[in-house]
Amino acid sequence: MARINSLAELTAYKNAALAGVSKYLANDSEQTIIYVGMATCGIAAGAEAIFDALNDEVKKQGLQNVVVVPTGCAGKCYAEPLVEIKKPNADSVFASGITADTARKIVSEYLANGTGDYILPNKGYGKQVRIALRNCGIIDPTKIEDYIAVGGYEALAKALTQLGRGGVVDEMKKSLLRGRGGAGFPTGLKWEFGYKNDEPKKYIICNADEGDPGAFMDRSILEGDPHNVLEAMAIAGFAVGAAEGIFYIRAEYPLAVERLYAAIAQAEELGLLGENIMGTGFDFKLSISLGAGAFVCGEETALLNSLEGKRGEPRLRPPFPAQKGLWGLPTINNNVETYANVPAIITRGADWFKSIGTEKCPGTKVFALAGKINNVGLVEVPMGTSLRDIVYEMGGGLPNGKAFKAIQTGGPSGGCIPAQHIDMGVDYESLGSIGSMMGSGGMIVMDEDDCMVNIAKFYLDFTMEESCGKCTPCRIGNTRLYEILDRITKGKGSEADIEQLKELGQVIKNTSLCGLGNSAPNPVLSTVNFFLNEYLTHVNDKKCPAGACKDMVRYVITDKCIGCGICARNCPVNCIHPTQQTLPNGKFLHAINQDQCVKCGECLPKCPPKIKAIIIE
Repeated sequence: MARINSLAELTAYKNAALAGVSKYLANDSEQTIIYVGMATCGIAAGAEAIFDALNDEVKKQGLQNVVVVPTGCAGKCYAEPLVEIKKPNADSVFASGITADTARKIVSEYLANGTGDYILPNKGYGKQVRIALRNCGIIDPTKIEDYIAVGGYEALAKALTQLGRGGVVDEMKKSLLRGRGGAGFPTGLKWEFGYKNDEPKKYIICNADEGDPGAFMDRSILEGDPHNVLEAMAIAGFAVGAAEGIFYIRAEYPLAVERLYAAIAQAEELGLLGENIMGTGFDFKLSISLGAGAFVCGEETALLNSLEGKRGEPRLRPPFPAQKGLWGLPTINNNVETYANVPAIITRGADWFKSIGTEKCPGTKVFALAGKINNVGLVEVPMGTSLRDIVYEMGGGLPNGKAFKAIQTGGPSGGCIPAQHIDMGVDYESLGSIGSMMGSGGMIVMDEDDCMVNIAKFYLDFTMEESCGKCTPCRIGNTRLYEILDRITKGKGSEADIEQLKELGQVIKNTSLCGLGNSAPNPVLSTVNFFLNEYLTHVNDKKCPAGACKDMVRYVITDKCIGCGICARNCPVNCIHPTQQTLPNGKFLHAINQDQCVKCGECLPKCPPKIKAIIIE
């Protein structure tokens, strides 16, 4: 491929792509497009075989105006493997959970005469506004032609040829884009620190060390639209005067890493990365560094230590990375989603961006919905969207008709928000006001069967394990918090323990070195605040209302037992046996040996639904 040396050549390349390999992306395209989700979630569900079957059947049928496109994640992870069919001048339809055989029928039956009971309506996620995810599920992420066809690298060209370094910084400041990695620091202000620093060598870093359980926003962006982030990093490098950028990405994301390497090579070949970009004299080189899976390395200064070959431990601040970062040089570090907003802001303007969301928190936020929710997946909504809309309209509500109890936002260090706040709009200030946080965007939904004391213990176990151990409040304090929670969930707690949880949790928040320690007590403090009655029931009545704390529950067979023995046959530890008591049907009443029972709960669903002889005490 020939190098692109100017905006005019970029425009010519775009037009050629829309007339050739990427013509299905043209507004007036007459092609029928079959999109196949080929991100990690889709591939794990069998999308590769479906993609091959669709292509093979299109060739067999001799369909000249049908194109099969491998894309990234469209967000509907609950429906994988997912195929989207877009006919000219018609709304998209979807086929979910299909096989290779069904894929062939889509071509031979649906495309031929519109029949097929495997076609689903385009449901859910209706209130999305997609900025960071705007190309995911739309373009082939392995082809730079597709990215350029939808306007890719035009923002970089605008920055280089029209705005200039100061103009880019001013536009980013005006946009009020806040960091989407969790802290919410103004991106433009951070870039201004780098811009005004006189050091001749500076660095741009992309933090792709996404470690929150249940969070997969950054992975999906990199798998579905890698050039978007490359372009943004080049814009950042130009604005602050940096010639080198580094991706710090989890080694556990092999597909994202593979697509990043390919995207960098493609951009360098076209002269959109590397030396003398678009003939402007601006040089910017990108490299990739694989993280070793330490959760704390998501904290920006621990990440810097890791890049330097040191232990992944946070540094004291100030100085801040924009002043003295990697190798002691000015370093701008933003996460994947933050960068994913930048090209759209530069292309469409700060005023457009500020027209979305709230006054203090413009734009959108990508959330990963997981837990007790029907539509597990990704949604991107304007800041200020209510939790109710996210959970029920886009998330499809809770399965099995269960009642919504709480939602945790912000990953394992986020707070648990109760049902009484479900109409709250989601933004940085609102979440912080009730003891939670935005974090990177994970949302875990809990229903009536969840024990909030046990939930707090679960998340604290994670953050305690992932603590780097450098500072005493986090290393020792969170261990003590966990020990108190463990006592309570085993029926050995007291009301004094609850007071100690609150006091110790606040000390850890106020005195820890980095964000991991500062936020680790959030699940504990928020559940004590909103679900105090559950704690009191645990310590005073020695009961777990939800039946989730195994040491506090007993599985008991009542006199409804009909002696069928199904529970005994399914008990993994053989602790259910017939007694000497004869039942009216001639069989024997069964009982559970409480000393042998491991509280696994396998017997409960095995008891015939019409009988329901087993209860939890």
